[in-house]
Amino acid sequence: MRVPLSWLREYVALPADATPEQVLADLVKVGFEEEDVHTFDLSGPIVVGEVLEFTPEPQSNGKTIRWCQVRTGDDEVRGIVCGASNFFVGDKVVVTLPGAVLPGPFPIAARKTYGHVSDGMIASARELGLGEEHSGILRLSTLGIDAPVGTDAIALLGLDDAAVEVNVTPDRGYAMSIRGIAREYSNSTGAAFHDPAERFRTDAPAAPGSVGVTIDDTAPVRGRVGASGFVARVVRGIDGTRPTPAWMVARLTLAGIRSISLPVDITNYVMLELGQPLHGYDLARLSGDIVVRRALPGEKLTTLDERERALHPEDLLITDASGPIGLAGVMGGATTEMGADTVDVLIEAATFDPVSIARTARRHKLPSEASRRFERGVDPLVAGVAAARAVELLVELAGGTAEEGATVVGSYAEPAPILLPVAYATSLIGVVYDDAEVEHALTAIGARASRDVTGWLVVPPSWRPDLTDKASLVEEVARISGYDRIPSVLPVAPPGRGLTRSQRFRRAIAQDLAAAGATEVLAYPFVTPKQNQTFGSADGSKQPVVALANALDATVAELRRSLLPGLIDIARRNLSRGLTDLALYELGVVFLPEADAAYGVDSVPPTAALPADDVLAALNASIPPQPWHVAALFLGDTVPASKGQPRVPAGIADALGAAQQVARSVGVELTVAAGTRASLHPGRTAVLTVNGTEVGYAGELLPALADELDLPRVVAVLELDVDALIAAAPAQPNASTISPYPAATQDVSLVVDAAVPAAEVLGALVEGAGELLEDARFVDDYRGQGVPEGSKSLTFALRFRAADRTLTANEATEAKLAGVTRAAERTGASIRE
Repeated sequence: MRVPLSWLREYVALPADATPEQVLADLVKVGFEEEDVHTFDLSGPIVVGEVLEFTPEPQSNGKTIRWCQVRTGDDEVRGIVCGASNFFVGDKVVVTLPGAVLPGPFPIAARKTYGHVSDGMIASARELGLGEEHSGILRLSTLGIDAPVGTDAIALLGLDDAAVEVNVTPDRGYAMSIRGIAREYSNSTGAAFHDPAERFRTDAPAAPGSVGVTIDDTAPVRGRVGASGFVARVVRGIDGTRPTPAWMVARLTLAGIRSISLPVDITNYVMLELGQPLHGYDLARLSGDIVVRRALPGEKLTTLDERERALHPEDLLITDASGPIGLAGVMGGATTEMGADTVDVLIEAATFDPVSIARTARRHKLPSEASRRFERGVDPLVAGVAAARAVELLVELAGGTAEEGATVVGSYAEPAPILLPVAYATSLIGVVYDDAEVEHALTAIGARASRDVTGWLVVPPSWRPDLTDKASLVEEVARISGYDRIPSVLPVAPPGRGLTRSQRFRRAIAQDLAAAGATEVLAYPFVTPKQNQTFGSADGSKQPVVALANALDATVAELRRSLLPGLIDIARRNLSRGLTDLALYELGVVFLPEADAAYGVDSVPPTAALPADDVLAALNASIPPQPWHVAALFLGDTVPASKGQPRVPAGIADALGAAQQVARSVGVELTVAAGTRASLHPGRTAVLTVNGTEVGYAGELLPALADELDLPRVVAVLELDVDALIAAAPAQPNASTISPYPAATQDVSLVVDAAVPAAEVLGALVEGAGELLEDARFVDDYRGQGVPEGSKSLTFALRFRAADRTLTANEATEAKLAGVTRAAERTGASIRE
């Protein structure tokens, strides 16, 4: 929200010497975030001048310039070269004299051009920072100004003003107005505040207006009524061609809104002043009375931006007998737009449901100043005030005549009082607040509070729909009394608390992968349907997914079934920036809904209290399974080339090594076997199991898929179900003692059928060798001369050790042969001769 200081000064006692930086500091005290300071970024001398005469001079480049004589003081006439042609002799214009600086910065000096010395410049509105229109020289008569020659144009046009910009959080929609910011500045500094709405308030019932209004929303959408109030006022006989006053143009410009025409500028001005969005209709273009309703199937509307929009049944519309004439609270329609020929105006000031307006604005990708305010909640009691203020300005500035009476539909239901117990603020915030401080804070925010023995019964003001319980009231007490009073105390954790078993294991996995040289990343959980199908199942078939009802980006509207799409996107981004050697991992949840299962709840329990166990159970049952997974990606070189060291490219061995590291972090043993997966190379894919249960996979991406994704040919990946690993982990860590006796090592080569997995042979060897076997590793897979066709020779390195003695060669051999016997029984293996 941008707040011109001259405007703010009208409603709060701002010190005459207050700087924008001081105003921002004061607003920060009451919870706003400072954003920026805006000025017109120019300096004088800039004065009012009168065009005495000019001579058109055609140039060789086809352009015609004017050599002008311009009076800038009583006895001061300057020769000025000007390329514009939209001014006349006798016009009063803005002249920037040598030494002035215009936005850019663009310094002005006397300079020779087109055969003349131009002693200054005649300025356009754009050059002065008053807009982006390329409409030529600014003629003061078009702004209704007739000032003496030599008058300081900076002050005359309001160009000496400045605006402070603050960030307004979604729960404080009232601060999207000069009225709201002025109130908060008063709360911060104690300066006297004058509510601009008070001068238009009346308790007398309004006489019926000439235009009827009906709110036809009898079937609320998602349990919410779209419109709760509507005020319509009529002004007749306006002159839509009158210029917008310079002071209004300057204020609108500083507030970030461009000047369009006087009637439109007035509606925008009142919106900024009071926070109530308004819309003006050309009354001559209306057909009958106004009806506020939801869109019908197949209806369309051409909005003010000249785009035809297909309407959704949830869209709230303003309609007349001809059909839709506006998207309620978002943007008006082109058919009833006010123009230069508008004579009679209907002013609309309505109260719309924030959720309905927000959904419509997002659905049509049409954010507007009006929708931003309605989304945050608009004071329902200010609609009539805003309409009256707009009527006043249309009468004063556009020469209109206000029609007696107003059409008022709807009513305001005051919220139920909230009980704020005595000393509750002190107990919650940790600062001692006496009764006077509490009452002062509640009064300052506009609430009504009545005291009894238990505490205060507080009725929030109409512009604060966010105040719904005692905790939100306490937040206001703390804010108005000063955040600086709240002590910085580190809370002490209750004894016996700490990380859960799952949290400890997940942290160990992340730390071990990072220690091994991988970089942890965090990807968005949103993916495309194609990514989910490619990586979300082993065979690439379409699986049940969780689709987002209101996706931020329609192209990534599903929640991930795998972590790999996010890792791949991050790898592609880094590759595009020249980082070619990557080892990435992510630890996060995936979303695996069950087929034909219904998820979601009709209502969410209130957040102010801990839900009961059965409510929590129902909430947990309403969401799909979300297991924790870990995934990693390797590409480029694991060891770069250097003198005496060839490069070592990344591959499936890195993925398998990382998978084994994850398993060791948890305390389980992985079994590796050849497998298949739709997205991975069929000959370089491993299925990872623990105790016979599949827990993940590792391998290299299909080369064709890697090429499609603009990745190198070899990209190694892995993904493991962390929850399944933790479930298989022992309750207590298995710590083996270190034997002081030497080891006995032996190798064995076994011939088996080529279809038998090496992991199955290794498992049988380990089981048969018994407790003397300390370690067994697969070393080699040989297929060739000396090995029967259809068979393979698998070599394993075995290490034996006893805890209480030095093993003899015979003992080690006996253990090895026992393992070979078990392998023969299980897999048909035989010792290679």
